[in-house]
Amino acid sequence: MHYLGIPTSRAASLVVSDDDVWRDQFYNGNIKKERGAIVLRLAKSWFRIGSLEILAHSGELDLLRRLLDFIIQEHFPSIAMNDSNRYLEFFSTVMSETANLISLWMSVGFAHGVCNTDNFSLLSITIDYGPFGFMESYDPNFVPNTSDDERRYKIGNQASVGLFNLSKLLQALKPLLDPRQKQLASQILEGYGEHYYSRFTELFKTKLGLLGEKENDNYLIAFLLKIMEDTKADFTMTFRELSEITADQLKELHIPEEFWALQDLGKHKLFSEWVTMYLLRLKSNNNDSDAKRRTRMATVNPRYILRNWMAESAVQKANLNDFSEVQLLEQVLQHPFQRQEAAERAGYSLRPPAWAKHLKVSCSS
Repeated sequence: MHYLGIPTSRAASLVVSDDDVWRDQFYNGNIKKERGAIVLRLAKSWFRIGSLEILAHSGELDLLRRLLDFIIQEHFPSIAMNDSNRYLEFFSTVMSETANLISLWMSVGFAHGVCNTDNFSLLSITIDYGPFGFMESYDPNFVPNTSDDERRYKIGNQASVGLFNLSKLLQALKPLLDPRQKQLASQILEGYGEHYYSRFTELFKTKLGLLGEKENDNYLIAFLLKIMEDTKADFTMTFRELSEITADQLKELHIPEEFWALQDLGKHKLFSEWVTMYLLRLKSNNNDSDAKRRTRMATVNPRYILRNWMAESAVQKANLNDFSEVQLLEQVLQHPFQRQEAAERAGYSLRPPAWAKHLKVSCSS
C-alpha cells in the first residue's frame, strides 16, 4: 500500500516459527495445524475512532478530553491548542482525510474487509490488515472476508461505512462541544459525501489521463465502471492496459492479445460507444499528446498488486521453508508501476488462475 501511495502502517518484520498452531481459518470446524508467524507493524499512532468512542460511552469525559488534546498536540500541528474550536478543526480534518483515504482505496480496488470504528485510524492511515483483498474482476459487491455473510463491508459500501464511522466519532465528541459547535460539526459531517465524490472523481480522472474539467467526466467514469461490471473485467489491468494501448489502437478497436482485460471489456456491446466518448474527451486535453497521456497514466495505474493467489502461492512455499516467492513479492511490490521481468515470468500481470477465483480470507488468515 505504501508504494501505491496510500497512507498506511508499515510492516517492520515477519517472524515465522517452527512451532505449529491450531487454526480454524474459515470458522467452519475444520481445525488444522499450521506454522505460526508474527508480523510487527509500525505507525505514527494506533489511536482510532474507537479509542475516543469507548471513553465517551463510559462517561470518562475528563480522560476523553485529555486524550483528545494529546492526539491533537502530537499529530495535528496545524491546530492551535488554545483554539476554543480545536475539536471542530480536528473533526473537520479527520472527516476530509477519511474521505481521501477511502477514495484512494477505491482507486486501486482495495477492500479493507472489517471497517468498524476500532479499525479506522484517527490519522486516516490504513491499519489493522486482516481479511483484506484487492478486487480482481470489477464488482461493487466484492467481499474479501469469508465471515462477512451480510456483505456489510463490501467494497461498494466502504464510503458509506466511512460516513457511519465518522458519525460515531462525532457522537463521541459531542460531550466536549457547546450547542453552536455541535451544529457546526453536524454541518461538517454533511459535507463528507461531497468531499468523497470530489476526490473519487479526481482520482479516476487521473487514472484515465483526463486533464481539466468537462461536464460529462463523471458520466464517462460511471459508464466505464458499468461495462467493467457487466463484463467482469479485471479492475487493475483494465486501467493499466488503457495506460499502455495507443489512441490509434483504441480508435480502430484493435485490441492486441496481450491486453487481455481490454479484450474482455471489448465484448460489451457498448464498448465502442465508450471508446468514442473517451477519445473525444482526450482530444480536449490541453498541451497533451498520446505519448504523454500514456506515460502519465502509467504512473498512477499499477501493473502489480498483491492478489490473493499470489499471497497464497507464497504462503504454500513458505510452509515448505521456501521463501523465494515472499522475497520476490517484496521486491516486485516496491515498484508496482514499473514493468519487471521477474514479475512477468511469475505471471503477476496475467489473467489470474482459475483456482484463485473463489479465494477468500478471514480474520485468522
